Amino acid sequence: MEICGSVSIDTLPARQALARVAADLYRRGWMAGTAGNLSVRDGDGFWITASGRAKGQLQDGDFVLMALDSGEMIEAASPAARPSAEASIHQVIYQMVGDARACLHVHTVDACLATEDCEDGEVLLPPLEMLKGLGVWEQAPQVMLPVFANPLHVPAIAEAIRRRFVHQPPTIPALMIHRHGITAWGTSLQQALNHLEVVEFILSWMARRRD
Repeated sequence: MEICGSVSIDTLPARQALARVAADLYRRGWMAGTAGNLSVRDGDGFWITASGRAKGQLQDGDFVLMALDSGEMIEAASPAARPSAEASIHQVIYQMVGDARACLHVHTVDACLATEDCEDGEVLLPPLEMLKGLGVWEQAPQVMLPVFANPLHVPAIAEAIRRRFVHQPPTIPALMIHRHGITAWGTSLQQALNHLEVVEFILSWMARRRD
């Protein structure tokens, strides 16, 4: 994704870059209404989209800075801004995946359809060429996408991710929350976006195969 000419999103200030990515994902229908949340690491914290903001029209004031260790809000770009309910999920990804520098969470219909039969566990991804975009270069690979249950209390999801990743680190930079959406991460915002697009492509293929 280029913002203007050859300018990369990774050269922009964090909040400006996140707003541009959010607008792009909104246009694709992946962040309908106020759904979804995006974040970027910043020192010992991370900027994340504020709760209840329409993702197609984010401004600099629509983000909050969260402490990576405590999960507390340490700065709000505007007085009314509050953390996304899913900030704890971003926090645990950054804590468990040392080189993660950006984390994107979107809601897509195809992703929910493709993982409908797995409420909590793993889904085998088809051995498509697109898996190379997730760093998988094996012949006929057996790649599993982690899927987590979707309780109403979001910190419980984050804790479930932590418990599983302690014993079973993710083999690809993505996970799915049942009937909810994809979360993907990367060493940069651009890489996280690339990973998100690849996972959505694969899950969309799977959803169509179900028809």
